[in-house]
Amino acid sequence: MNGRKVQKRRPIGKSSGVKLHAEVARNIGERILGGEFKPGSLLPNEAEWGATFAVSRTAVREAIKALSAKGLIASRPKVGSRVEPRSRWNLLDRDVLSWHRSATDRKAFLASTQEFRRIVEPGIAELAARRRTTAQIDQLVAALEGMKRAKTHEETVSSDVAFHEALLAASNNDLLMPFGVLIEETLGNLFDFTTQRNKHYKLALKLHENIAKAVIAGDPEGARKAMLALIGDTDMVIAVASKGK
Repeated sequence: MNGRKVQKRRPIGKSSGVKLHAEVARNIGERILGGEFKPGSLLPNEAEWGATFAVSRTAVREAIKALSAKGLIASRPKVGSRVEPRSRWNLLDRDVLSWHRSATDRKAFLASTQEFRRIVEPGIAELAARRRTTAQIDQLVAALEGMKRAKTHEETVSSDVAFHEALLAASNNDLLMPFGVLIEETLGNLFDFTTQRNKHYKLALKLHENIAKAVIAGDPEGARKAMLALIGDTDMVIAVASKGK
């Protein structure tokens, strides 16, 4: 035993259809990303985790392997599992990103998402205006039309995410493609929040339309400015929503 007291939790359910070791990995991963276990700290051993979640050592062992593959921990024989530095965490992994979102304060997560967008998306829009193909323009326009036709909250969010994914595809830069996971996960969460609170959604549609027009016209600088305008509008929606709480 390593002397650490592990908080007892309810046994992990088996009715969700998710493999047992995946549920164990999610629980441990969220606790790491939430700061309960800091980088450099030694994690409980297999027996302790097994008692915590009421699962077999085999399930714990598979969970530890999964967390190691995602860069969250490093396991050493006779030493145990230790949390890796944050710089090694693979936040482009869909699971890690989802755990990060669940474990992070929503306000902080939204602010981080907007910072990411401000750095990356204007460049994506600019590249899309330079490199888009006819087929990619069709995808972008289809996503925009989907936003206009959306009848439900879910349809609005999914078509908005599709618009930004279409922009990324139109950038035709292989090194940017891994950001597709970030766009799908982080923007989906962001839009779920802002769409319900945006009292001027028609303006948001217009701002998306301005991006599409600039991309279609092959206007890189116009596309960049239009994207920055959209991100600025989202900043205001978040600010107003935060004041209303």
